[in-house]
Amino acid sequence: MLLIDAILIFQALLGAFDNLWHHEWQARLPQQRGARRELALHAAREALYGALFLGLGWWAWHGLLACVVAVVLCVEVVITLADFLEEDRTRRLPPFERWLHTVLTLSYGLFLGLMGPVLLGWFQQPTGLASAERGWVSWLFTAFAAGVWTWSVRNALAVRRLGHTQPAPIAPLPRGAQAVLVTGGTGFLGRALVAQLRAQGRRVIVLTRDVRQAQLQFDPQVTCIDTLDAIAPETRIAAIVHLAGARVLGRPWTAARRRELVESRTRISRQLLDLVRRLEQRPTTLIAASAVGYYGTPGDGVVCDEAAPAMPGVFQSELCCAAEHEAQRAEALGLRVVRLRLGVVLGREDGAYPMQALAARLGLGARLGSGRQAVPWVHRDDAVGLIMWALHHPALHGPVNAVAPDTCTQAAFTDALAASFGRRAWLRIPGGPLRLLAGEMSTLLLDGQQVVPLRALASGYRYRFPTLGGALTDLAQDRYSTDSGLRLSHKR
Repeated sequence: MLLIDAILIFQALLGAFDNLWHHEWQARLPQQRGARRELALHAAREALYGALFLGLGWWAWHGLLACVVAVVLCVEVVITLADFLEEDRTRRLPPFERWLHTVLTLSYGLFLGLMGPVLLGWFQQPTGLASAERGWVSWLFTAFAAGVWTWSVRNALAVRRLGHTQPAPIAPLPRGAQAVLVTGGTGFLGRALVAQLRAQGRRVIVLTRDVRQAQLQFDPQVTCIDTLDAIAPETRIAAIVHLAGARVLGRPWTAARRRELVESRTRISRQLLDLVRRLEQRPTTLIAASAVGYYGTPGDGVVCDEAAPAMPGVFQSELCCAAEHEAQRAEALGLRVVRLRLGVVLGREDGAYPMQALAARLGLGARLGSGRQAVPWVHRDDAVGLIMWALHHPALHGPVNAVAPDTCTQAAFTDALAASFGRRAWLRIPGGPLRLLAGEMSTLLLDGQQVVPLRALASGYRYRFPTLGGALTDLAQDRYSTDSGLRLSHKR
């Protein structure tokens, strides 16, 4: 069994990496409405894998019980084949994910080939369970079983949640309607924005890396493209909302990663400018996502409105400056440009909230560093609301802080989040180890910005969730509502 154990350990580790890296980090399947069937297949396969790890870790299955193991192995094969078909139908797999799936398939085939003679030998024994404890291997397999069962439950809950998400009422498209072009439309914020635009009867074009997955997300009247070259010069586009960009918090900020983060924002901006130049009728508005990271690390007590300066030498500030500079170039082409400096966007489906909420539910909410650093936050409903507000108010231009007016410290945020679940936040994580482990990226967690939405308030925007308590109560209580991006009822 030594070789079989080694293959199973390899299979478990590689499968966990595939789940975390491709399904969670890149494809974000639990947030994709079109991935519901794939998630259901994953949940079933993981449930069987958990049984397999636990069963083979401690016992030998003799007699007719060997047939039970054989059936589980065969069902695993059927589910995997169905999963392959579903992936090809719904999304475009990157080359590395295809390679990884090939390796996992070959590994599982080798496991089946070695397991066949073992099952035959077990079948020839009198029916019953025999102890097959193998020390640390048995306990490792038990840990694997607990892990994949947890993931199975998690995917099953995602399937349930996506099943409860109802599409918004769709207004018919008026004849000759001009479109809104949205980059990053399948992302956390983009999905809610597209839903709101469609609920208002707006024609929407979504630029996405995966057209097949995007087409499953939206109604048939949303046009999904993977290149701006697909837009004909005679297309009538009223406005562009540029939300695309690689996630900042995650992989270490190496030199290569920094270039990737900058390029992911500026490359599409340049392509959008090329599109504007060749359109027969130019859009009137560009709304480009930036972030409050523009203000760098100003220190405790420094209040930043839209007139506050950037901070050269701080990467998050330089990243935002680069993105905003490319967006501002559209002004020379006659477009009104709104640079939306987003705070931490709070929503159930993705972003910073879900993991923090899980920790708070478990009583593991933690104060980071001193806890005195400011947390500029905004509910996703208001983030979308500010975009819609900018689309409809021609007088609004330049930088706009997309944050709630209720500023708070990280300690206060953690306490309020825990309280929204009836818990207390008692953990403290020193800042030193975080800075050592994460390098400059730790500034996102330990060095906040006290940002005020001066221009949003001055323009008359009324927040749906102006206070932290109200926002967290909404997020904590409304588990299976319609997508939060569809519940907007902003007053003007």
